Amino acid sequence: MLAAIGVGAIEDLFDDVPPEVRNSGRPPIGRALSEIEIRRDLGATAAQNADARKFAHFLGAGCYHHYVPAIADQTLYREEWLSSYTPYQPEISQGTLQSIFEWQTHLAILTGMEVANASLYEGATALVEALLMASRLAKGRHRAVLSKNIHPEYRETVRTYFGNLAFDVVEVEDAELASACDAQTFAVAMQSPDFFGTVRDWKIAREAASACGAMAVGVVAEAISLALLSPPGDAGLDIACGEARSLGVPMSYGAPALGFLACRDAHKRQMPGRLAGETVDADGKRAFCLTLSTREQHIRREKATSNICTNQGLMALCSNVYLSLMGKAGLRETAVQCASKADYLKKKIAGVPGFSIVSPGPSFNEFAVRGPKAAKDVIAAMAEKGILAGVPLSTWHPDRDRDFLVAATEMNTREEMDRYAAELGRIS
Repeated sequence: MLAAIGVGAIEDLFDDVPPEVRNSGRPPIGRALSEIEIRRDLGATAAQNADARKFAHFLGAGCYHHYVPAIADQTLYREEWLSSYTPYQPEISQGTLQSIFEWQTHLAILTGMEVANASLYEGATALVEALLMASRLAKGRHRAVLSKNIHPEYRETVRTYFGNLAFDVVEVEDAELASACDAQTFAVAMQSPDFFGTVRDWKIAREAASACGAMAVGVVAEAISLALLSPPGDAGLDIACGEARSLGVPMSYGAPALGFLACRDAHKRQMPGRLAGETVDADGKRAFCLTLSTREQHIRREKATSNICTNQGLMALCSNVYLSLMGKAGLRETAVQCASKADYLKKKIAGVPGFSIVSPGPSFNEFAVRGPKAAKDVIAAMAEKGILAGVPLSTWHPDRDRDFLVAATEMNTREEMDRYAAELGRIS
């Protein structure tokens, strides 16, 4: 095999890997262990994780603490879902296909769009796929204009992906989106609520995109907000994408997540991944099938819209059960609680000497706070009091070392928020 491909040794296959990062020795995995010993060792390691249930939880920045009903979690353990590998064979995967169809319907309604796909991995790559979709719809153009207020990890993912393509990425403030567009712009993307928690006007992206004939892309990192705020579809945007983890998927220390993508009906043939549809079987009974599957595994590579592997099936199932249980009234009540509790906490923090709210304009369930000293020190001190106080913005913005993001959800009580403000006052 080596001779056939023209190399002398297996090691030659790794020439592109820098020598300084190679490990030539054996990995330090220790001696072989029995099953009892392995369980004991893994249990001790798992015990080092902080349990969110033991803290007053105010973390956000793209991953939010929402309640997941027990039935949503238990549904995933039913073997009917585990036995069907993928929905390729509709005769044995009707349950899987129906759940995908229902989840698509939920997301289309929430985003105000006409079509949603079967899901994507997470919010960051969902934005990449939305932009690639826009590039196909606005053929021949090579420029994407992004708001600087989109989640920094989403923007970094776009830069990483586009670094290997003939596309340019321009990042500006929301007010500069229109002036940054030109005849080569294929997409204008903005986020609301943005990374700093501020609710933005979707019309800014729509008007900027319309003026230059580009696609307008709306990004949502906190999907619960769609139950209360005006969705991107209602403002006339072309594509909506983002993170749906808040809709029934546990935080799970950061993963797995659940990306979504929805669009206008006219654009559906350029959607990545796959689309489940409703039909009838040979007996005229209601049935489900894959209506579109435009990935390279199914069709010729040059005609594929994406090389995305598959949809995030199990997480989409969990989300579908959650959305079906909550219904319109339950989901809206959750969103109202998030907004009202965040507003209450914002006012409490604003009253603490030395601390101020630095997120401009209205917010949903998250906002930025500036303290009198390094945010990391404030957060560490609060953690000792059993409060996960927020996420330091210096993680992404080194020049903002005193700022941190604070999020409140339906899981927070008035007592927790009062204690938050009280403890913050003691360390100011």
